[in-house]
Amino acid sequence: MTRPLARLVTVIATATLAITAAGCSSGTSGDSSTASSLSVGFVAEPANLDFTSTDGVAIPQALLVNVYEGLVKLDQDGKIVPLLAESWDISPDRKTYTFHLRDNVTFTNGKKFTADDVVFSINRVKTDWKVSLKSAMDVVANVEKKDDTTAVVTLTKPSNSWLYKMTTRIGAMFSRDGVADLANKPVGTGPYKLDSWRRGDAITYSANDNYWGTKPKAGKVVLKYFKDATALNNALLTGGIDIISAVQAPESIQQFSDTAKYEVIEGTTTGEVVLSFNNSKAPLNDKRVRQAIRYAIDHKALLDTAWAGRGQLIGSMVPPTDPWYEDLTNLYPHDPAKAKELLAQAGQTKLSLRLRIPNLPYAVASAQVVKSQLAAVGITVEIEPLEFPARWLDVVFKQADYDMSIINHVEPRDITAVFGNPDYYLRYNNPKVQELFAKADAGTEDEQVAAMKEAARIVADDAAGDFLFLFPNLIVAKKGMTGLPKNLVSESFDLSVLSPSEA
Repeated sequence: MTRPLARLVTVIATATLAITAAGCSSGTSGDSSTASSLSVGFVAEPANLDFTSTDGVAIPQALLVNVYEGLVKLDQDGKIVPLLAESWDISPDRKTYTFHLRDNVTFTNGKKFTADDVVFSINRVKTDWKVSLKSAMDVVANVEKKDDTTAVVTLTKPSNSWLYKMTTRIGAMFSRDGVADLANKPVGTGPYKLDSWRRGDAITYSANDNYWGTKPKAGKVVLKYFKDATALNNALLTGGIDIISAVQAPESIQQFSDTAKYEVIEGTTTGEVVLSFNNSKAPLNDKRVRQAIRYAIDHKALLDTAWAGRGQLIGSMVPPTDPWYEDLTNLYPHDPAKAKELLAQAGQTKLSLRLRIPNLPYAVASAQVVKSQLAAVGITVEIEPLEFPARWLDVVFKQADYDMSIINHVEPRDITAVFGNPDYYLRYNNPKVQELFAKADAGTEDEQVAAMKEAARIVADDAAGDFLFLFPNLIVAKKGMTGLPKNLVSESFDLSVLSPSEA
């Protein structure tokens, strides 16, 4: 019987992030696990296939659970469930985790998965990974092999978040002989393996014939990438793809109103669409300026205009699926007069700001509304779309060369990463918030909820960012598709449970 640690329930996205998955094809007769094919649609293509060295959600969305697997994963309800570990035990002091591994697992390079790979994979996060999320493994003091099917992880202190983080990309298990070319040749234990990648077009997977678990429904899956929402929609309308994994133009959903041909799934994600502020740089290092911007934005009007009213207003960096969610939408009600008053107090009556955004539909649409609403209080906004992911990640995420940005933060329970790390691109540095995050991680379940709620309120009150809306899970597929997720609560888009419709 597993004893999950006090857990966190949440994010992911699809990413994109609001990102969409796609491909082309149709079902064929015969065994669906080997004969049928499926195509799913994305708008943000991975820069490469190595999420150990490249940030962004496009890579784990395509690879996690599908090609790479972890010891644990999140189910549709956000609950931590077994994957490569059949079960686990937690010591009374909550610092030692003993994982009991499946013994019939092999990597796609033919190597058997054992506790040696667990030791290798966890240690490698600490020594070789380059992305900011690697810090979630800092709490690990030691990992060792007890025998081939038993791995023991010892933490430096109790951590409510560590096991949850193991459901994300940092928990992926790698073959000791399969990391030579992660950017191009992923080697995992998952239900699919990489067949080909035509950059700028599509990634193609085929079923892993030696997969240890339930065989995937589709023997071949194509993730097809599109430059804009119109091309994405047209691909489904003309039969070029089977699924739009994240609708990029919600106002166009009526195109798929024929229920005999299409099925529309609408649910929620843990992706917070954030108007990011560079908190370390004038003029946004002045709380009054940040507050003025929050007061100037009419969030309901923005959601209605930019995203056809689809999504949810939240007022903070916490989605309703998290235990510490609190409705803070009234913390900064739309009040242009208050915004002007704060700008005058800050001596910023002729303020001009650069809004550097990813060239993704939700960001472009939201930016136009932000520009218009801020102009009404005397703030001039210069919008600069940047190619995503490479250009935005370099300029905004790595260099923090921006005043404001708009991005869908799709990683689950990411408030601690976004606002607890002063080096993160928002450059928010509040020792009290950091102290509360630490208290939440080490405390009891009740202490965790109370501390996280307090921290989230401080972040929102501090106007460390503006939380535009919670990104919806809006999927359109050919009629007859099964396995479509109503809610997206992890980084991955699980392809193995999708069953193609009959042609």
